[in-house]
Amino acid sequence: MATVSRTRALAAPPDAVWRTVGDLHQLARWWPKVLRVEAVRDGRFTEVLQTERGRDVRADFVLAASEPPRTWTADQEVEGTPFEGVLAAARKSVLLQPAGADGTVVTITLERRMRGMARLGGFMLRTATRRQVDSALDNLEELHGPLVP
Repeated sequence: MATVSRTRALAAPPDAVWRTVGDLHQLARWWPKVLRVEAVRDGRFTEVLQTERGRDVRADFVLAASEPPRTWTADQEVEGTPFEGVLAAARKSVLLQPAGADGTVVTITLERRMRGMARLGGFMLRTATRRQVDSALDNLEELHGPLVP
């Protein structure tokens, strides 16, 4: 299993950051490779992702936990999807904590458990997962600014 958890301090209050990360329709603004989000209802949503080759792929998620305006966790539904051959499970979480008077510490955790032969690529998976989480945090930093001490 590859679990990556990264943290970044942003120069915006938690409620402003939550308006970005808590609105699943806005994932395309900050989560890497997400073109758009569809079918947000009843604790479910679909990300339309774009591959390196420009092909669109759909990834369905269910909210496993949500505590606005602080945190949410979503599990990817892999059974019966193109991801089923390589993923046994995938989960992403976002946690917001106040930082000083007007800042927010954002922690993103991405967990992926591989299936079959894909389990042998643990190092490469951790590297790719770390890049994805760092890119998401970079995008949030562009939207809300870095918290400078």
